[in-house]
Amino acid sequence: QVQLVESGGGLVQAGGSLRLSCVPSGRSSSIYPMGWFRQTPGQERELVAAVSRSGTNTYYTDSVEGRFTISRDNAKNTMYLQMNSLKPEDTAVYYCAARPDSASGAYYRMKDSYATWGQGTQVTVSS
Repeated sequence: QVQLVESGGGLVQAGGSLRLSCVPSGRSSSIYPMGWFRQTPGQERELVAAVSRSGTNTYYTDSVEGRFTISRDNAKNTMYLQMNSLKPEDTAVYYCAARPDSASGAYYRMKDSYATWGQGTQVTVSS
């Protein structure tokens, strides 16, 4: 069974940076990590950023535009989220999500578009 392994979360002061990574384990070539979501207690899981399988097209939610960068290393089938200028309101559990297939240039904004989810990694930004 393929799983997604996330890493890179932690505690950082406001204005600092973190880099999240997401890589499939098991039959890693059978799914493509393409989305980062986040969730706070009592809230819906929301999309942070999405990237096409080719890595050329990206989408960001308004609150992170200009501060976060999503990318893919296709040779490693690994997805990253570089988070700069972090704010306390970025505090959440961050989840990566993957699809079993995709058109090369498409990205996906809806939770239902993803079939496999990581376990989540906590990001805490102190003021």
